[in-house]
Amino acid sequence: MSEQSRARATARLATSAEASAPSGARPASSPNAAFVRWGPFIAGGLIVLAALAAYHNSFSGPFILDDNLAITANPSIRHFGSALSPPATSTACGRPVISLTFALNYALGGMKVWGYHAFNLLVHTLAGLTLFGVVRRTLLKCGRGALTPPTVLALAVAVIWVVHPLQTEAVTYISQRAESLMGLFYLLTLYCFVRSTDETGERQQARGDRPEKKTRDTEVIRPPASSLWPLASCLFCFLGMATKEVMVSAPLMVLLYDRTFIAGSFREAWRLRWRYYLGLACTWLLLARLMTSLGQRGVGFDQKVSWWSYALTSCRSVVLYLKLAVWPHPLVFDYGTQMVQHAADVIPYALVLALLLLATLLALRHRPVIGFAGVWFFVILAPASSVIPVAHQPMAEHRVYLSLAAVVVLVVLGLYRLAGRHSLMVCAAAAAGLGWLTVQRNQDYKSELTIWRDTVAKCPDNERAHNNLGEFLLDESEQLPDATAEFQAALKINPDYAEAHYNLGIALYKAGQISDAIAQYEEALRIKPDYAEAHHNLGLVFSQDPGRLPDAIAEYQAALRIRPDDANTHNSLGTALAQQGNLPGALEQFGETVQIAPEFAQAHYNFGNALAQSGRLPEAIDQYELALRLKPDFTAARNNLDLARNAVTQPTNK
Repeated sequence: MSEQSRARATARLATSAEASAPSGARPASSPNAAFVRWGPFIAGGLIVLAALAAYHNSFSGPFILDDNLAITANPSIRHFGSALSPPATSTACGRPVISLTFALNYALGGMKVWGYHAFNLLVHTLAGLTLFGVVRRTLLKCGRGALTPPTVLALAVAVIWVVHPLQTEAVTYISQRAESLMGLFYLLTLYCFVRSTDETGERQQARGDRPEKKTRDTEVIRPPASSLWPLASCLFCFLGMATKEVMVSAPLMVLLYDRTFIAGSFREAWRLRWRYYLGLACTWLLLARLMTSLGQRGVGFDQKVSWWSYALTSCRSVVLYLKLAVWPHPLVFDYGTQMVQHAADVIPYALVLALLLLATLLALRHRPVIGFAGVWFFVILAPASSVIPVAHQPMAEHRVYLSLAAVVVLVVLGLYRLAGRHSLMVCAAAAAGLGWLTVQRNQDYKSELTIWRDTVAKCPDNERAHNNLGEFLLDESEQLPDATAEFQAALKINPDYAEAHYNLGIALYKAGQISDAIAQYEEALRIKPDYAEAHHNLGLVFSQDPGRLPDAIAEYQAALRIRPDDANTHNSLGTALAQQGNLPGALEQFGETVQIAPEFAQAHYNFGNALAQSGRLPEAIDQYELALRLKPDFTAARNNLDLARNAVTQPTNK
């Protein structure tokens, strides 16, 4: 007798027992009945506790790498009205939901980093709870409720997925909230669809209807005439499309889920729910509109990276993702930008990948549950790990965020099939071990120094890691030689790395090597003409020589043509114009500066000086007072404030 036949027999026995009970008698309560009632709530609490335990030490990690463009250097998040127009280089560009969440964080706590981490953990925990709901209800649909513990198995899947250290990049790295929030909306899209079919089944059971049997022991479940679950599913799909482009596969995966677990065929799924699927498909229109900014974020075929080279690199990346899912070591924050150029270099990876894809296609026909998991893994990875180049980051661990769920489900269910309930102890031990590894991994994120040193140690050929480690060391004067060595190491790997030339210019300038610093800035601009920061810093160097003040002004103006909302450059241009004696121009630039960055104390001070030189002493006093409110120990502002007040009161005293 098959497992499903035994399940149906058990259900019939239970129904017969209830029918033979005396009229009006209540079924006897049992521990199993109590677990069925309260088990999901207990499991949800355990998932929340597991997430808190694994990420309790992540809240103090600083903003790093893309966080600066998305948050700290993104003025648009300071107002909800401008949050939908982030800088083109920000990871939030073209992703309005992410921009709004950053704006919400800023409104609640400014730049307090713990709030951003707390929001990320909340999203990850909710995603774990949703995954639990999807897996549990799917196991019940497969007819395993009578012979297996679906709640316990779903709990094992969700906890392992939540605490797995491969997830740290999507949770602890703040700007990768895009991945985890998209994952939450993806899972909610599927969960709401599953609930809509559950609701139908409950209504049919209440009417006494017998659902039509289909192949593979599935049931046709007709949707009710009116239900909020399909609408909620379409809404979450819409939000996911506005969060990250990987959401593109969600409508297709829901359709495959319907075919695998409910309708029995694509034709039947479409016949029963074609209006719902049209609603999901309409969300692609929003995604198509938002994807116009992909090129500005280093994505697409115009990034000087061939599709063939990127496809070869992806062969290796996908196999490594699978390896990290099973054995999460070593975890690397940044794998660099190196691409595979020759097919011979990835033959073993390509063979493994081809076998896995073939197995997935065969399983879709003969073992549809396994096939669904395989498709889930590959299809969700496909947008960033196929032939469409992501030039700046061909491999990144956060991309496995959702795909990891398929691996965990297959491992947990496979262990249960082999060892029964004894496998649950193995799952508990695995969750504890993985959670401990996640706590350890979060330690690497405690500072920029630790994360970049860890990355350089694991990927010594990664020029970006050397550059970013050197950038952090620049802040410490005693480590200036080490910073210079890191920039030189980056340029040895990639001589055309504009950012490393720029940072080496800063290091040389700090070391007093002015001519060498100018040469590095100019080389950075030769490689990357629209490098606003290099224009700005070259202007700063020129401004030290009174004879080159016009050159400095020209560099500042070039920087502002590229980045017109940069407060530092407006302030520097205002200072140079004031030195040149162009007070009206200086006043205009300082006014722009304090409007863009009202908390910029130095700009208020400079604005006050220009106003005082123009004879507008009351306005100058206002600016000095603003500077002192922002920076109470600003001695120069206090001295100039006293001078301005005395100058205003002297005529009265006479």
